[in-house]
Amino acid sequence: MKMISALPKHTKDYLSHLMQAGRYVFTSQDARAALGGSPAAVKQALNRLQRKGEVASPARGFYAIVPPEYRGLGCLPADQFIPALMAHVGMSYYCGLQSAAQYHGAAHHRPQAFQVMLEKARRPIHCGKVRVVFHVRKRMTEMPVQHINTPRGTIAVSTPDVTAFDLVGYESKIGGLDAVATILVELAEKLDPQKLADIASLMPLPWAQRLGYLLEFIGEAPKAVLLKRYVQTNANEVTALEPSSSRSDRLRDEAWRLIINAELETET
Repeated sequence: MKMISALPKHTKDYLSHLMQAGRYVFTSQDARAALGGSPAAVKQALNRLQRKGEVASPARGFYAIVPPEYRGLGCLPADQFIPALMAHVGMSYYCGLQSAAQYHGAAHHRPQAFQVMLEKARRPIHCGKVRVVFHVRKRMTEMPVQHINTPRGTIAVSTPDVTAFDLVGYESKIGGLDAVATILVELAEKLDPQKLADIASLMPLPWAQRLGYLLEFIGEAPKAVLLKRYVQTNANEVTALEPSSSRSDRLRDEAWRLIINAELETET
């Protein structure tokens, strides 16, 4: 019992030591090794700090120190703990979709949750006011990423070109094609026509068809010139612009091999 009563002080010393070293995440195993207490005693001490809002636990056995500026959030921001958490669980990842678009300057709408792409399904994270959702991405490790600085290190983020494809491919997760077109208006200046064409082979062909059409729709046809060449060389089948629509329109865009079954508009 004496060990348990003394542990909170020792635990706070441990947290201070971590912060002085620039570390804001740790595991329960790390804490037990540093403190030398029993698992029950260390768990009790960490629970007390959680109730005080000084630490948070985004995942079982994984903790984040919450500095005063984030106490109202109840957790570290997602981009400050996701890289360490993914390393801890041994999963490759990248920040994608609207969350990635924000890093590239397309911040028309702030996503309600931080969006992360993984090879396998994982349950969402709810940590204080922080929400993280995971989407399964085929061929994920083949996707080009950038490493962007955060206050606690770096985070892997899909490149603008991969982000554009992913937005189209996961349109139902972010509010539909109108939302995709709106984001592309702001993202387009970061897109590289050659890179779009180069990575198109990593993507389902309908994604390239829809992305090219959307780029032309928002007035960015030069960005889609090489992508159009790729589509016209490889697309033997016509696909629907909006995959979830039940409309059976006969209007087609022959250049992109698309059935135009949606009326698009962007938000201003």
